[in-house]
Amino acid sequence: MVGLNWPAIFISKIETGTMKTHTKLLSALSSLALLIGSAGIHASEQKPNIILIVADDLGYADVGFNGSKDIITPNIDDLAKSGTSFSDAYVAHPFCGPSRAALMTGRYPHKIGSQFNLPTRGSNVGVPTDAKFISKLLNENNYFTGALGKWHLGDAPQYHPNQRGFDEYYGFLGGGHNYFPSQYQPMYEKQKAQGLKNIFEYLTPLEHNGKEVKETEYITDALSREAVNFVDKAANKTNPFFLYLAYNAPHVPLQAKDEDMAMFPDIKNIDRKTYAGMVYAVDRGIGKLVETLKKNNQYDNTLIVFMSDNGGKLSKGANNFPLTAGKGSTQEGGFRVPMLFHWPKHVPAGKRFSHPVSALDLYPTFAALAGAKVEGNQHLDGTNMWPAFIKNENPHKDEPIYALRHRKGYSDAAIRMNQWKALKVNQQPWQLFNIENDISEKHDVSKSNKALLTDMVREMEKWSWDNQQPSWFHETTEGVNWRLDAMPRFDKTFKTTK
Repeated sequence: MVGLNWPAIFISKIETGTMKTHTKLLSALSSLALLIGSAGIHASEQKPNIILIVADDLGYADVGFNGSKDIITPNIDDLAKSGTSFSDAYVAHPFCGPSRAALMTGRYPHKIGSQFNLPTRGSNVGVPTDAKFISKLLNENNYFTGALGKWHLGDAPQYHPNQRGFDEYYGFLGGGHNYFPSQYQPMYEKQKAQGLKNIFEYLTPLEHNGKEVKETEYITDALSREAVNFVDKAANKTNPFFLYLAYNAPHVPLQAKDEDMAMFPDIKNIDRKTYAGMVYAVDRGIGKLVETLKKNNQYDNTLIVFMSDNGGKLSKGANNFPLTAGKGSTQEGGFRVPMLFHWPKHVPAGKRFSHPVSALDLYPTFAALAGAKVEGNQHLDGTNMWPAFIKNENPHKDEPIYALRHRKGYSDAAIRMNQWKALKVNQQPWQLFNIENDISEKHDVSKSNKALLTDMVREMEKWSWDNQQPSWFHETTEGVNWRLDAMPRFDKTFKTTK
């Protein structure tokens, strides 16, 4: 019933003489209203609000719904309990910038030259403007759009959030930020007074729609505050909204409020304790956001997606158990992340979706739910997962999900297809795992499945042929080494014989 135009339907019927009296018109309207009501769909719910919440470097096991034993996340867990959590959710790259580029464009970052983090010292490069962001598509389809927090998709004006489909933006453009204004603002002002231009991005002022602001709150709390403000503003509009809430927690620097760390008296390791406090602050903010949705009668028609941008960083307090490795790796701990969907009466409550899904699926799924047409030349790499999700079926049956991380002189790679996971790391031979039975990647079964492994690797090799050369590198030395080592050297990556 989505998209029904009642006046047009009935005017047409009156004009053709099929409805000659007001009584019949009222009767038909009443019947149609009852039909829609019985299906659980109301006119105001035709296009859902969409909130995409992304935590930064959050470990797989650092939320209650994924088995955390020491970090409590009551508000996030409530969403999972009344929604659906995902056991096999993957992002398109195992670290920050490329993963976020994939979220916004629906493309593997390798297809658009975005497979490295942006330069650390600022630049005039960014995710190509001919790659339409999901925010732009939704904005063109009457959505009120907002982005909050970490951007990391381009510093120059043409790559600014307000130029990529977001009506509202509050946050910082770089890859991270210090958390306490009382600490970072004096450092910034001191360097500014010295006439310095290239000040570390973690210290620079936050901004609202391109204008600097003087923040006074702990950054996570500030982003939660702005999320509440955005939802309040959206409540006064007739069109639906899309909110991209990109927390920088629990990404380094590890900085938490004392009262948040005090929630974890049994955690003795200081990094883990600080990390826990940072995660708790995110959870606390999500609780306030949910309260605001309920207050504004927006809760029932809002799809909330919560996830991490990549695996947790094990050396900085994260826990990815039972996954192996962490951020940056093509092992499960690098790009398999906690994720949930919540939407009353639409998303099954209290369920666990055990089929593989990709962050690349969010773009076409959001577009479909919003009734927005994706242009044919966009070549999205994901799929609209909603029909399979509702049926509890595999949206990627017999279809591969890839991860490719370039290192110095070689690349790590992974292929997930059905129950199988092919893996190449540290210049070692390809391995094969039945990942459904061996989530920790302990038992290589490649010797007994050589043909299957070769076939999977050949598919990824074909996929790689139209990958673009990187448009930038995180550090100058990365670019130098890339050229000296004649990268990407896919002859090495996709070699299946010893």
